[in-house]
Amino acid sequence: MHALSAAYGRRLPCPGTAGRRIATQRFPEGGYSVIERKPRLSFWQIWNMCFGFLGIQFGFALQNANVSRIFQTLGADMEQVPGLWIAAPLTGLLVQPVVGYLSDRTWTPLGRRRPYFLAGAVLATLALFFMPHSPALWIAAGMLWILDASINISMEPFRAFVGDQLPQEQRASGYAMQSFFIGVGAIVASLLPKAGVANTAGPGEVPDTVRYAFYVGGVVLLGAIGWTVLRTREYPPEDLARFEQAESPEPAPVMASVPGPLPALAWLVAGLGLAALIAANGWDRMLYVLAGMAAAYGVLLLVARVLPAGSMLPAIAADLRAMPRTMRRLAVVQFFSWFALFAMWIYTTAAVAGTHFGSNDPTSAAYNEGANWVGVLFAAYNGFAAVAAIAIPWLAARIGLRGTHVLNLCLGALGLLSFLWVRDPQWLLLSMVGVGFAWASILSLPYAMLSDSLPAAKMGVYMGIFNFFIVIPQLVAASLLGFLLRALFGGQPLWALALGGASLVLAAACVLAVPRTAEARA
Repeated sequence: MHALSAAYGRRLPCPGTAGRRIATQRFPEGGYSVIERKPRLSFWQIWNMCFGFLGIQFGFALQNANVSRIFQTLGADMEQVPGLWIAAPLTGLLVQPVVGYLSDRTWTPLGRRRPYFLAGAVLATLALFFMPHSPALWIAAGMLWILDASINISMEPFRAFVGDQLPQEQRASGYAMQSFFIGVGAIVASLLPKAGVANTAGPGEVPDTVRYAFYVGGVVLLGAIGWTVLRTREYPPEDLARFEQAESPEPAPVMASVPGPLPALAWLVAGLGLAALIAANGWDRMLYVLAGMAAAYGVLLLVARVLPAGSMLPAIAADLRAMPRTMRRLAVVQFFSWFALFAMWIYTTAAVAGTHFGSNDPTSAAYNEGANWVGVLFAAYNGFAAVAAIAIPWLAARIGLRGTHVLNLCLGALGLLSFLWVRDPQWLLLSMVGVGFAWASILSLPYAMLSDSLPAAKMGVYMGIFNFFIVIPQLVAASLLGFLLRALFGGQPLWALALGGASLVLAAACVLAVPRTAEARA
């Protein structure tokens, strides 16, 4: 692509260009051409395109605040809960790159991304209706798998949707708007079990508070995503290609190749070797997840090498190898950030119920009171995230996206670490201020920095691949945290939150390695 002139982004008085944004392109041999830039959208257009995230977060918030409770109600002990949660991140690992790859190649009367929004919303609504009626633990685990897969079908295209629709200078605001709706949706969803109906039930039965919360969540999820589907439109692929000429993203190799057989065999041998070590030493069986991940990656690379070039699996493997530099650096940031979040989601209920309410018995009134207070805490951090989402574009304009993200991650670390010394559960609301700012930042700023480095034709698949670095740390947390707590901290779930705080500190340090070229305009 030829370099843009200093007149980049300037409005030119060309015939037929009224209201359109224009860039000039200078050619080495002399002369200029005019390139149309992606139009800026109004506040309400951004509002409509992000409104579906209100529903998506309803589903996630109900899942995060109540699924551990459902598992324990159906007979799972604390050591089993992380393993049962593996279904959620593993589903995202499989679903998001596939949906991203397919949506990049989709064009229908409904658009490019919106068919996936709608299909995922219908499936997620059905899963929310049925999950609290699970008669057995294994059925509840299966319903979690279905629910998470359905939400991921809707969520992945939403990330690419912002990159498709907004010019570079508005993307930070677009992702911050998504964070705002995530916060608002989670506030209400987390508080739904406090609706005033029965909060306890017999052994093996889910309380009515949880049942009704899931019913309301299903309706809201479908309605919010339906609003976005009906109230937005999409640029066809040829328009996106034209706009990309004016935005000049960080270049990525056009023709990438699948890694050779040696890396694939190395991953496979490493996975099998780790599994042998776990078996020989009698280590925690959850560590087999790590071994399985390494071996499975090696197998997938080997399979990709024998499939026809250009088919889905080889294409995803090649794009993974050809990630832009900004994306590689942000992947490390995401790893430590999401490890911390997953530790919080898994262990906060047990930590608060046991430490602050004095009960580890899921059938007791004290435990359920603690579980409900966790719902309030989760609502609180999402409320603070909604406030932070309003402040983030303002902060980013003054100290940059990197500086804003470092600040917010450090606030989140302080919030999680404070669980070690705060004993009054009411004061944990103050801890949630820092967590809320970190949550809003994690949901917006990495995507704003990332989207400017991606080619428009691969926005979906790269957003899906970026999800690997959300899912992998969650799988690591689910497989490793239980082992670490027993080996180092006497099985006390409170220390999982402390490990999460330390992980956020590492994430903040890694942000400083992200290239300054990723400093998008807020």
